[in-house]
Amino acid sequence: MKLMHTSDWHIGKIVNQRHMTFDQEYILDNLVKMLEAERPDVLVVAGDIYDRGIPPVEAVELLDKVLSNILLQLGIPIIMIAGNHDSPDRLGFGSRLLRDKGLYISGPLLKDIQKVVLCDEYGPVNFYLIPYASPAVVREVFACNEVCDHDTAMKEMIRCIREKWNAEERNVVVTHGFIRGMEELEQSESEKPLSITLAVGGTDFVDVKHFDGFAYTALGHLHGPQQAGSPRVRYAGSLLKYSFSETKQEKSVTLAQIGKDGELSIECKSLLPLRNMRRIKGTLKGLLDPEVYANTNIEDYLHVTLTDEGELIEPMSKLRAVYPNILSLDIEIKERQVTESKTSAGQGYKHKSKLDLFSDFYTDMTGQMFTEEKALIVAKTISTLETDEREL
Repeated sequence: MKLMHTSDWHIGKIVNQRHMTFDQEYILDNLVKMLEAERPDVLVVAGDIYDRGIPPVEAVELLDKVLSNILLQLGIPIIMIAGNHDSPDRLGFGSRLLRDKGLYISGPLLKDIQKVVLCDEYGPVNFYLIPYASPAVVREVFACNEVCDHDTAMKEMIRCIREKWNAEERNVVVTHGFIRGMEELEQSESEKPLSITLAVGGTDFVDVKHFDGFAYTALGHLHGPQQAGSPRVRYAGSLLKYSFSETKQEKSVTLAQIGKDGELSIECKSLLPLRNMRRIKGTLKGLLDPEVYANTNIEDYLHVTLTDEGELIEPMSKLRAVYPNILSLDIEIKERQVTESKTSAGQGYKHKSKLDLFSDFYTDMTGQMFTEEKALIVAKTISTLETDEREL
C-alpha cells in the first residue's frame, strides 16, 4: 500500500502579523497536483489541520476546496486526525456522514479508537486513528487512573488497540504528539508545547517503543521531517516554514510504501513554496545594492540582521522598498573585547582630554577601534561646542 503522509497544515496561520492563507493555498494546490501524479492509495494528515480552534472563514473555505478536489476529482481517500491546535469537535463534525465519500476524520478521542480498513492487492491495512488529547481527557475516556502524562496516556491507548488487533496484518497508527527514542529531535519555535512541563523544558515525551510491531506510525506535531527513534515512526513535518527557526528545514511530504509482509520504503517529496522564509545579514547599504539581491527572490519572507555601526534612519522602510515581505529586523550587537577593567581604564581621567575620554568610552562600549576618521569628526564636534559655549 502506498500512502502519502503530511501534517501540520496550520491553515489560517498568521506569522508576524502576516496572513499565510494565500501561501497555504499555493502549497496545497501543489499538493493536489502531486497526489494526481503519485496516485497514492490514501492521504494521511496527522493533525493540526487548522492553526486555532476557531479558524477564520477563509481557512474553512480553503480546506473545503482542497478536500473536495482530492476526494471528488482524484478519488483518493483521506485519513485525518485532530492535533493540539485543532478543535476536535469542530473538526469531527459530520465525520460519519463523510465516511461514505472516503473522508475519515477522528476529532474527539473515543474509547473505541477509530479503525479504518483499506485494502490493496495483498489484503487489508488497518489504520488506527488517535487524535491529540491531553492526559486528563485520556484518563477520563479510558477510566484509567494510571494515566498521569502523555507517555502513560499513549501506553493505555495502544494497549486497547492491541487487545483487538490482528498482529499478523499490516497495522498503521496515525497520531499527534511528542514521540521520541534515544536521539534528540529537531524542534522549532512555531510548535506550541503540549503541556506546561514541555513549555518549561520538561520531559513529557512519549516513548517510541509503544509503537513496536506496527508497520508504520504517521506522526504530526514537529515541523521538521524526521524519524522518531525508528525508521517506521516518522514526522512528515509542516508543508511551509512558520518561523525563522525553520529556515534550514527542507519541507516535504512522506511517501510510505508498505509491502505484502510489512516491508517499508520511505521517500520524501519536496514541495516548493510561493515564498521561502530566509535570514539575510549585512549593512543597510550592502543589502540595498542591486548586485546583492539580483539573484535572490526578493518576495521571500525575511528576517534581516543589520551590521551597521551608529544610528540608522528608517531602515525598515528603506529595506521594504526592495524586500516587501520583511517580517522582522534586528541590529547586530558585536561582542565587546574588554582587555582591562573599567576601573583601570578610567585611571587618570582628570588629566585626559575630552577627545581621549570619548575614545575610551567608545572603545569600551562598542569593542571597536576609535579610528582617526572618527577622531576627526568628534574633535570637530567638540571644537564647535566649546566655541558656542564661549560665545554664551
